[in-house]
Amino acid sequence: MHPMLNTAIKAARRAGSMINRASLDLERLQVARKGPSDYVTEVDQSVEAAIIDILKTAYPDHGFLGEESGEQPVPEGQAAPEYQWIIDPLDGTTNFIHGFPVYAVSIALAHRGQVVHGVIYDPARNELFTASRGGGAFLNDRRVRVSGMARFHDAMLSAYVPDSGGGVSPNSKFSGMLTGCASVRRMGASVLDLAYVACGRLDGFCGVNLKRWDLAAGGLLVLEAGGLISDFQGEQTWFETGSVIAGTPKVFTHMLASLQS
Repeated sequence: MHPMLNTAIKAARRAGSMINRASLDLERLQVARKGPSDYVTEVDQSVEAAIIDILKTAYPDHGFLGEESGEQPVPEGQAAPEYQWIIDPLDGTTNFIHGFPVYAVSIALAHRGQVVHGVIYDPARNELFTASRGGGAFLNDRRVRVSGMARFHDAMLSAYVPDSGGGVSPNSKFSGMLTGCASVRRMGASVLDLAYVACGRLDGFCGVNLKRWDLAAGGLLVLEAGGLISDFQGEQTWFETGSVIAGTPKVFTHMLASLQS
């Protein structure tokens, strides 16, 4: 295993321990609102600081992009670092503050803009998803692949799109896709949506308005597990635009055709 991936795993497990301790006393949790249905807790902030501390100690010359702290500025006169860590300390904060155990830590490393290592850690289940570019995807050291689902009407999808919570509007651009499959889940933690596609628990995922920290590690997992991922036009701008579909190859093809029809 690559030393950088090992360091990311160490940071993710440290973050998971902090999250698990905090989950035992949710009533004392300090919660602030960043926007509509968008919360941040002291746990998000302290966990991100702990992750960055571990990574920066090992790799002081690397750059950092965190959901809570933003992008580390480059000192004037210096070139941008070749490596950048992309961190979501607690994806699924709303789930976490309600005691709903669907949340995870996501850490990815990009080299010159291309994600090369990714870790997603679910502390509630002690499940560790890892991937390195060209090296496959793993769940707790067992290699995983996307599902073999071929028939879209039997597929189970997850979604982070408008209307996917209380039902899909007939006028929504997603209505044909989300009503044509067997069932749709809205987990509230996009990094786990992608990890579950990678290990075959879900057959596809569709999301809008996602950020780089939502997509970096999970996108690599899907690709290394044999899945496909793109934006809604089938192009590779999903990392920048936050509009993404991912899935097993045949399900992905149907999802893309549905969005384009």
